[in-house]
Amino acid sequence: MERFEQLVTTEAELRAILGTPGPRAIKKEQTWLDGHCRAFIALSPFVLVATSDKDGRCDVSPKGDAPGFVQVLDDHRLVIPDRPGNRRLDGMRNLLTNPRIGLIFLVPGRQETLRVNGRACITRDPALLELCVAQGKTPALAIGVEVEECFMHCAKAFLRSRMWAADTWPAADALASLGCVLHDQIKPAGMTAQDYERDLNEGYKKLY
Repeated sequence: MERFEQLVTTEAELRAILGTPGPRAIKKEQTWLDGHCRAFIALSPFVLVATSDKDGRCDVSPKGDAPGFVQVLDDHRLVIPDRPGNRRLDGMRNLLTNPRIGLIFLVPGRQETLRVNGRACITRDPALLELCVAQGKTPALAIGVEVEECFMHCAKAFLRSRMWAADTWPAADALASLGCVLHDQIKPAGMTAQDYERDLNEGYKKLY
């Protein structure tokens, strides 16, 4: 594999090329969840959860549910319920050895995002899990986050990407289905892509 060339390896180089942030970009950073942050989280049905293990290998996992599924406990703490998934547990396994966490909250149609960084733990506190009940199901675990840094992120990425502009979305069949992708990658003996599609669809019936 060929290596990348002409690397930037110091912050001084970065600043020489890209400059320094303006006062507003610095001053907007907070160490607590104010009313605006709480309101954004309350309307967010989707959060990206970034973690890394003790060796620095990274993972970003999507978490989603009805708006407000992430519970704000107070100005400095929030809880993310663990809903049923594929049981890889990439992010949670990372938290066992490295408690650092980064979150990006999205609200449909909203071009700005909310970034939250801090320290996390895995909790099975019954009182906290009771706050996270959905469809009558109590999660077995949740991720507790101690907020150290949070701020609103501007809309430029969404404006450039036109993420919410439906007229720019690719056709539904522009990409292969997940069943087809998995079948091609795993190459299972005695199973067709349609078998994979059927299994996936069955799994989607068990969201809670």
